[in-house]
Amino acid sequence: MPPGQNQSWVSEFILLGFSSDPTTNRILFIAFLLLYLSSVLGNGLIVTLICLDMHLHTPMYFFLCILSLLDMGSVTTTMPQMLVHLLAQSQTISFAGCWLQMYMFGALGLTESIFFVVMAYDRYVAICYPLRYTVILSWGLCTRLSAGTWACGFFFSLIHTFFTMRLPYCGPNMVNHYLCEGPSVRSLACMDTNLIAMVDLVISVFMVVAPLSLIVASYICIAQAILKIKSMQPRCKAFSVCASHLTVVTFFYAPATYIYIRPNSSYSPEQDKQISLFYNVFTALLNPVVYSLRNKDIKRAFLNVMQRSRLAW
Repeated sequence: MPPGQNQSWVSEFILLGFSSDPTTNRILFIAFLLLYLSSVLGNGLIVTLICLDMHLHTPMYFFLCILSLLDMGSVTTTMPQMLVHLLAQSQTISFAGCWLQMYMFGALGLTESIFFVVMAYDRYVAICYPLRYTVILSWGLCTRLSAGTWACGFFFSLIHTFFTMRLPYCGPNMVNHYLCEGPSVRSLACMDTNLIAMVDLVISVFMVVAPLSLIVASYICIAQAILKIKSMQPRCKAFSVCASHLTVVTFFYAPATYIYIRPNSSYSPEQDKQISLFYNVFTALLNPVVYSLRNKDIKRAFLNVMQRSRLAW
């Protein structure tokens, strides 16, 4: 833009969401509210059971507790505002609010991406070195691994958010999404964004492809160790424990890889909204279902807590 020419800067964004029809929005509100409450209650129940039951105070359940906290934080970053926008006349979000939502959503998502590697390492040690499990995965190491994943996630999200939100936004302010997600907001910038897209791609490769590669390598070693087990029952139990983690990993990484590791030419706002909703909401809902329905320890802890509550009354 030539010097001296007036230029208006965007002070707020409009999140278009999924529909502009009031009737459709009311139906979506009920559906998404149920999904949100189920996700928060399910993950909250897992955190509560792990904290209350001493038998669950092991590295595996410590990591599961953190995963549930990440899922609750992720859906709470996006869903309440989306629910308000489904019923309200205004669908605006301030520039600062958009900045904060993008940062927190990215930070929790990137942290979870790395954290799946920690959980894969936990399974690797448990199956390949069962007699040394508690020695290798000491509480000190568990704490350092967890703190390291949070630090990396929040640091790289800060880089992503800073480069995206410092772009000049001087034209349209309608974001074709239900949240302030990087690619959707960046498409509104009034300058070339190829350099920022390259920065995001590097972060995505480092934070998605690298962790996924480590998880695959871990499970190759795990599969080799399981196949060496002669007894069928222990072998099936080991496969069952790993299946829960692999299911959650697949549903998280598949949509995330599609959205963040692809050329800009294939960008599709409508498709992105649906895929983003899947790995944001449905994955958070899936975690407690997968880990509780397939886990006898969680079921036993739930029954013990219910019994103690009944006796207390």
